Amino acid sequence: MIRKLVGQTDSANRDRPRHRLIQRKNSAMKTLNVAGIGIAGIAVMIALAAHGQQNTAASNNEPEAETVVDAHGNLHVPDAYRTTYQALGSWAVAADHGKGSKELHVVYASPGTIAAYRESGHFPDGAVLVKEVFDAATGKMATGTVSRAEKLKGWFVMMKDSKGRYADNKLWGDGWGWSWFDAANPAKTTSTDYRTDCQPCHVPARNSDWVYVVGYPPLRR
Repeated sequence: MIRKLVGQTDSANRDRPRHRLIQRKNSAMKTLNVAGIGIAGIAVMIALAAHGQQNTAASNNEPEAETVVDAHGNLHVPDAYRTTYQALGSWAVAADHGKGSKELHVVYASPGTIAAYRESGHFPDGAVLVKEVFDAATGKMATGTVSRAEKLKGWFVMMKDSKGRYADNKLWGDGWGWSWFDAANPAKTTSTDYRTDCQPCHVPARNSDWVYVVGYPPLRR
């Protein structure tokens, strides 16, 4: 009986180091698991932060409406609109005689304008529209008689203004800033009063905020 007890005691003494080793391994594994979870969490946070920075950078890179107008409400043709703005649509003005077109109009919208319009059905405050007006050339091509843009005549620029920023400027009113620019000078308008120089051509589109939205597929919801 005494021998048996002594044997059990010896066995228990031998097992203690083994139990302690197993406990240490389990503790180490738990520590590694917690550390792994922590590292994964930090990685997610870093990824989210980077994504936010990218979005902010993209937003900051978008041209702001103020860059096309000075403190007095004088508009100018925005720089690099062909690469930074979104294509909105185009128009072909039929030739007075014969086939083809005499003018081609290509319209661009400032970044974010299309998405905002599709969401709300309205042009957002500060939206800028730029219309290029080209003389057209018409001739025979593989697909038939074709008109293409040839010489740039000028630009028509509109900026949405729902706040009445420039009430004393005759080129602002009815919710927009309006200006025509000859091709030779994109920085200085030849328009003097939007009511006589610009708006008459837009009267048929009065119910759609003075813009012929029917000709701009990207705006369709």
